[in-house]
Parts: sequence; structure tokens; C-alpha cells
Amino acid sequence: MVLPVHDVNPTRRAPWVTRLLLLVNLLAFVASPLALAPLMGGTGSAASVCEQSAFLDEYAAVPSQVIGDDPPTTVATGEPGPSTPDAITCVTQSPPPYDKSPALSVLTAMFLHGGWLHLAGNLLFLFVFGNNVEDRLGRVRYLAFYLGCGYAATYGFSLFFRGSDQPLVGASGAIAGVLGAYLVLFPRARVWSLLTFLFFLPVRLPAWLVLGSWFVLQYLYTRGAGLSEASGTAYLAHVVGFAVGAVLVWPLRGTGRQRPAHDPRWGPYVPR
Repeated sequence: MVLPVHDVNPTRRAPWVTRLLLLVNLLAFVASPLALAPLMGGTGSAASVCEQSAFLDEYAAVPSQVIGDDPPTTVATGEPGPSTPDAITCVTQSPPPYDKSPALSVLTAMFLHGGWLHLAGNLLFLFVFGNNVEDRLGRVRYLAFYLGCGYAATYGFSLFFRGSDQPLVGASGAIAGVLGAYLVLFPRARVWSLLTFLFFLPVRLPAWLVLGSWFVLQYLYTRGAGLSEASGTAYLAHVVGFAVGAVLVWPLRGTGRQRPAHDPRWGPYVPR
């Protein structure tokens, strides 16, 4: 409903970690067979579906595996099996030809995405809000914070859906943590956003409204579906990541005032 595109909140230093995360997410997706998924839905060819299935078996986080720290016993080979017009089957093998660490798969899954739209949405939110959180936390602490929120989101979701074999991929949990941190640190910052329900009308809104409404929407989806069968979105992971990010930076909260767009190298700042 509200799509943020730019915030009016200058930083003191270049957000190199945020830029690196943006680049790694993009490259990891492009290098994976997931990039071959149809842009606007559909299943694709049997060969591509089975290749993606084998890739997810190896690198995605699976709740049932994560909670029990139990590696898979049967995985897809990447080869299509007997299929019908209504269903695609893939050849499987047991045991797997590799050793999968469920804990490490949470990290690899954090840099994979289910499609181009999934990737674009996550990178947009990270691009808009990540730089200011990095600026406040510092680069090393920000990277640890980002990864920690991603782990917390995945494990939090897996606790509630411990029996699920649905693979989880995406940076959404980690980025939700960044959004929670931004809301706590800069609630009054202005964010240029597009109102999608009003033909993408651009408006400038306070961060507490943009991010607060996003969180409420994720929570409502969680109450209604958890893991939506229609969209395949783990909304509960968003809620957990957001809450963890907000709690972790709570001691650093301030007035929420924006920093002036000023470089001290050019002389003293004179308020207007």
C-alpha cells in the first residue's frame, strides 16, 4: 500500500556494508538457478523446476531441519522425472551427495531469493533504510546486527512451523530487523513513498507511519495465514526480524530528529 523510495535523512559516512549487502544479494541471485524462475508467476519447464528444487534442497533453510539440526535424508537430483500436464516430478536420491549444515543453511538462504520481484522488493527497502542504520551502528556492528536479525527471524519462524518442509529463502528477516531499527532510531525522518492504492501518488510521510503500517500489515498477515499458500511468504519471519531489530537498538534511541545535510569540512553549520 505504501512503497518507500527515498528518505530525507543524510548520513555522515558512505554506507559500504549496505552497498556490499545489496551487491552480494544481487550476484547470489543472478548466479543461482532461481533467476530463471518466471517473472510473473508460472512454473517454468520441468528441467528448470527440478534444477531449482535441487538447489533449494542444498542451500535453503528448512524449518524442520533447522529446529532439529537434522540434515535432509532425501534430496532432488535436478533431473525431471515422469511428469503430467498438471504436475512436475523430480528424481530424488538418498542419501544426499553432500553434507548440509542446517545452521549454515540459514546464512546461505539469507542471500537467496525466490524471484526477481522478491529480490527487487527486498533490495529497495535495504537501499532506502539500511544506510542510516549502518551510520548509527557502525559498519562491523551493523553487519553483525543484520546477520543476527536474519538468524533470529528464521529460527523464530521455524519454532512455530517446526514440522514444515517448505524451503525458506530471502533477506526479508534481516531487512525487517533493519526496518525495526530505523523506526526506533529515526521515527520522525521523512520518507518519500508511493501510495500504490492511489495510482502511485508520491507523498512524504514520517518513518513511523511508513514502517509502522508495514509492520502492522505483516502482523495481520501472520494472524491470518502465517506462511501464505498463495504468496509463499513467511510473514512471521518479518514480524520476528522487525521486533528483534527494534529491541536490539532500543538503548540507542534518541529524539528521532534528522541530522542536517551538512559536511563539517565546509565550515560550521548555521541553522536556518
